[in-house]
Amino acid sequence: MTVRDFTPSALSGRNRRLWYEWRTLEERLAGRSDIVCQVAASNAEGLPVSYLVDYHLRSICGVAHQEHLGEPGYTHEPRFANHFRMQIDLPSQYPCVDAPPAFRFLTVGPQGEPIPHPWHPNIRFFGDMAGRVCINMADTYTDLAWGVQRVAHYLRYDTYHAVYEPPYPEDLKVASWVVSQGEPNGWVCFSQNE
Repeated sequence: MTVRDFTPSALSGRNRRLWYEWRTLEERLAGRSDIVCQVAASNAEGLPVSYLVDYHLRSICGVAHQEHLGEPGYTHEPRFANHFRMQIDLPSQYPCVDAPPAFRFLTVGPQGEPIPHPWHPNIRFFGDMAGRVCINMADTYTDLAWGVQRVAHYLRYDTYHAVYEPPYPEDLKVASWVVSQGEPNGWVCFSQNE
């Protein structure tokens, strides 16, 4: 099914919001090759409850000597990748205020192999929650398309919060690297054309 197969006035409550999110994602991402979104799962009525978002953007996916991060005497130059995949899951209570969408970069491929995921202070790199994205959504109304576009700004390092103060960074180790090595060496300022 496609978004055009539905009549919004015939939908109620949550399903109308799911339809709206789907339509808005398609409209805002139409014609873009750097961000591609596809439906990953739908509810019983055929409306999306999960998406896969492919970012074809150059971004940092780790650093040299990562195992020695935080130890003196090591320089941690960034490593780059050109493709990242994020999953968005909408909980059954969405769009209630206490049931926000979950944005998470995939860190493991279909065969269990590790895949590159972003090295960014607002995206968890280490630990059990690796890949989790802190969107820091505004208190006012936003939509999934806004979140998808904000993550693209993260990947380009147009936007980040690396200082240990509210709202705290999602990954403190990456945040420390940004402040101590990434910014001073100009590594967080890079071109998409390199």
